Amino acid sequence: MYSDLFHQQKTMVKNKIVTSFAIASLVLIVACKKNTTTSSSTAVPSGSSTNPVVIPTQTTTQNAVALASTYSFAIIAGSAISNTGATTITGDIGLSPGTSIGGFPPGVLSGTQHINDAIANQAKIDLTAAYNDAVGRTSTDIVTLSGNIGGLTLTPGLYKSTSSLAISSGDLTFDAKGNANAVFIIQIASTLTTTSGRKVILSGGALAANIFWQVGSSATFGTTSVMKGTVLAMQSITFNTGASLEGRGLTRTGGITMAGNALTVQ
Repeated sequence: MYSDLFHQQKTMVKNKIVTSFAIASLVLIVACKKNTTTSSSTAVPSGSSTNPVVIPTQTTTQNAVALASTYSFAIIAGSAISNTGATTITGDIGLSPGTSIGGFPPGVLSGTQHINDAIANQAKIDLTAAYNDAVGRTSTDIVTLSGNIGGLTLTPGLYKSTSSLAISSGDLTFDAKGNANAVFIIQIASTLTTTSGRKVILSGGALAANIFWQVGSSATFGTTSVMKGTVLAMQSITFNTGASLEGRGLTRTGGITMAGNALTVQ
C-alpha cells in the first residue's frame, strides 16, 4: 500500500515537472515569434524613406548663410567647368584653382568670367566659409530626412540627412508660410540627386535666395529637372540635359558639368 502510494506521488511529481517544462518551452517559443514579428514589422527596407508624412513646424529661426563675394556667381568650381549645348547663365562664373573652362560658346554667359584670378580666389575663400557655416548649423528642433524627399512640403528651418537625399517620386515644395524672409537649410552628408522632370516648388512666399543645400559630396540634377536654391557641394555638380537652376551651383573641390541648361542667380 505504502509502496503504491509512493509510486503514485513520484509519478505525480514527474508529471508536474514535465508539464512545467512544456509550459516554459511554449512561452519561450511564443516570445521568440513575437520578437521576430515585431522586428519584421518595424524593419525598413534598404533604400526606402522614413520621412514623416507631415513635417513638424520648427520654432527655431535660421539666418541666411552668408555668401559674401559668392553672391553674384551663378557657378563656382574648383577643378574645371565644361558645357555642351545651348546653356544660358545669368550671373558670373568662377574657377579656382583650376584653369579649364570649356563650352562658351555655344553656351551664353550674361555675366563675368573669372578664371583663377583674385576675384575667383576670394570667392573660393568665401565659399569655404559659407559651406562651413551651413554644415555647422544646429537647432533644438532640427528635422531629420532620409532617402526620397519627393512629395514632401518643407517649412522654414533646419533639416539634416546622415546619408543621401533624392527628389524622385514626386516634387518637393518649400512653404514659407507667408514669410518672404524664411530660411531653409538642408544638410546632406553625402549626395543630392533629382530624377528626370522633378521640380522644386516655392510656396507661401518662399524665395530661392533663402534655400541652402549643403552637400557632403556631389549633386546631380536629372534631365529637365528644376532646382532652386544655393547648392554648396564639396565635390562636383552635374546638370543633365535641360535641367535648370534658380540660385547658385558652387563646388569646393570638383568640377561643374552642364548640357543645355538654364542657370540664373537668385
